[in-house]
Amino acid sequence: MTDPSDLSRRALLRNSSVAALSSAVGCVIGACSRSPRSAAAELPPPPKLPPLLASTEQELGSVEAPLPPEKRIGFAIVGLGHLALEQIMPAFAQSKLCRPVALVSGSRAKAEQVAARFGLNPKSIYDYQSFDHLADNAEVSVVYIVLPNGLHAEYSIRAAKAGKHVLCEKPMAVSVAECQQMIDASQRAGKKLMIAYRLQYQPHHRELIRMARAGELGKLKGFISSNGQAQGDPKQWRLNKALAGGGALPDVGIYCVNAARYLSGEEPITASATLYSTPDDARFKEVEEQLEFTLRFPSGFTASGSCSYGYHNSKYLRLLGERGWAELSPAFPYQGQQLRVSHKAGESEQVEQKQIQAPNQFAAEMDHLARAIQNDQQPHTPGAEGMQDMRIIQALYESASSGKVVQLPRVEGSDAFRGPLPA
Repeated sequence: MTDPSDLSRRALLRNSSVAALSSAVGCVIGACSRSPRSAAAELPPPPKLPPLLASTEQELGSVEAPLPPEKRIGFAIVGLGHLALEQIMPAFAQSKLCRPVALVSGSRAKAEQVAARFGLNPKSIYDYQSFDHLADNAEVSVVYIVLPNGLHAEYSIRAAKAGKHVLCEKPMAVSVAECQQMIDASQRAGKKLMIAYRLQYQPHHRELIRMARAGELGKLKGFISSNGQAQGDPKQWRLNKALAGGGALPDVGIYCVNAARYLSGEEPITASATLYSTPDDARFKEVEEQLEFTLRFPSGFTASGSCSYGYHNSKYLRLLGERGWAELSPAFPYQGQQLRVSHKAGESEQVEQKQIQAPNQFAAEMDHLARAIQNDQQPHTPGAEGMQDMRIIQALYESASSGKVVQLPRVEGSDAFRGPLPA
């Protein structure tokens, strides 16, 4: 997400009404870049090489070759805060299918500095008032929303109206109603909407999903997790309810909620929670400091989690099965995941640490969306996935407020809100 210096909050919120600019974008809804599918199809096939090893050996296999820069999917990055500048922009260097082509920022000076560092055309810098002119930029195929949560819906809807695909950071929005508006806008425009659940494309998490679905841990019984960090400046947008929509739960707790869902493949049927904020702490005048939750699933699987803005960095999960357990510690950061698995081996307990190569998480999720666009497929984490998390978050807040267990609609089937598996 972006920091307060990037968005003159009052000016942005005053000038960014969807209704005020609907007429301005009406004539440019159809504008978009040249078909990425045809760009990929124009490439010659890779040369075939003779076998290198004897027939007794396993060949190493090939690594996907990147597209030439001019044929990659063009991204406009909206919001130039910590996440955009420290993670997303550098990740393009490791992407095989994507490139940055435009920037949107409330600070022209900052945007010009970033454009110079990454070789972007200064003419492709926009502010929040000129945002809708992205429709006229044929190089932009995807708009990546990296704004405070309270602005996700508005700018996703505006991007869809401008005829662009949308990649939006989590949480998807601040209410189920806003999520539905985002989905509707992308469907009307005939464009993809993907929520940036980077860990669903991360190899350690993908391996844990595979193990769970293959029954390698036996029947899944439980899930425990923690995701917390000590927030600093009380004036930052994450501690402003209008911009954040909540405190620790939608920002870091959502990782625990989402992981319980994608590891089990199920959807919860009840939600309960308690929350706490340190009295007189200036950081928590508007949002919660800490929340503990329990989710129960149709199979009997139970997930419990803790999220906080007040305790020291803690980011782990453990999946509990009848025949073994597996844990990721750390589980949720941008890099450094470690996967351990424990089960009985003969007469002893064996704990194995799996060695897994992990590419850049942001490059992996952006490349997934690029493939979905090229192949005209639904992304693995579409808007429906983000909206389901928001249903659960709202239920957890309701439970914390009422002190009661909240019932959730029963959802049949596995991975009900997800698209095809990522490559």
